[in-house]
Amino acid sequence: MADGRGAARNETREHTGEERARILSEALPFLLRYDNATVVIKYGGHAMGDDELAVTFGRDVAWLQLSGLHPVVVHGGGPQINAMLERLDIKSTFVDGLRVTDEKMVEVVEMVLAGTVNSQVAALINRAGVMAVGISGKDAGLIRARKLTRTKRDPDSNIERVLDLGFVGEPEAIDTRVLEALRGAEIVPVIAPVGLGPDGKTYNINADTVAGAIAGALKAKRLLMLTDVPGVLDKDKKLIPELTAAEAERLIADGTISGGMIPKVEHCLAAVRAGAEAAVIVDGRVPHAILLELFTEQGAGTLIRP
Repeated sequence: MADGRGAARNETREHTGEERARILSEALPFLLRYDNATVVIKYGGHAMGDDELAVTFGRDVAWLQLSGLHPVVVHGGGPQINAMLERLDIKSTFVDGLRVTDEKMVEVVEMVLAGTVNSQVAALINRAGVMAVGISGKDAGLIRARKLTRTKRDPDSNIERVLDLGFVGEPEAIDTRVLEALRGAEIVPVIAPVGLGPDGKTYNINADTVAGAIAGALKAKRLLMLTDVPGVLDKDKKLIPELTAAEAERLIADGTISGGMIPKVEHCLAAVRAGAEAAVIVDGRVPHAILLELFTEQGAGTLIRP
């Protein structure tokens, strides 16, 4: 006869087995739904700065690849750029959340994004047992960039003036051939958000913008934007699980969606209008948020459809 501890151990094993079976059975329909699908993931924020979450992220991306999906990762690197600029005693200014980037600074930005951060993110996935390769938007002509312009209206004179952000760009065209080649080789692309302009200059591009443009160009099944909030919240600060494009625009217009959430939603809208099936704003601070969004009925953020 089993003693008390042995019986408890057997009971624990039984419950653990039942729980695992339940999880697998719930995930199966979603695995079938996403089989051979492209999923673009924007990786940044707190998830990128937390070592434990970073390791979990690498494993989750590897799991997607091993499960028959084709993940494409676009990463940011603002805190890392800030740290390097501080070390070099280079002052940084921002306009509407965009870093004003002169010729000296863009060299540092490219060094950090396409060098240090890019290789670190690729290494997270490689260590999890799946091949990943770091590239930048300049490689193989992936991102053809143009200079980004911003205007600001003077409140006194009501005259608009053009703001010069330096070497800050936006995607003009995405050439997906290198991504298709990596997909065929079952290699996960990890993309640094810099692009090449027609003048041969390097342009610093917002990572959310790049992720949205690439998701649209690839006609991705999902764009997952990892953020530091649960998703889009209503006026009572409750999560909105799903929005159409028209509903999202209405919430921007009435002020429900405000501040830094506006550009994130706009990048999601740009992706779905360009051909992505849907985009999701997900809380990257939650462990396994990617898997919870893709493989559970309730999801893990706010899904935006056309």
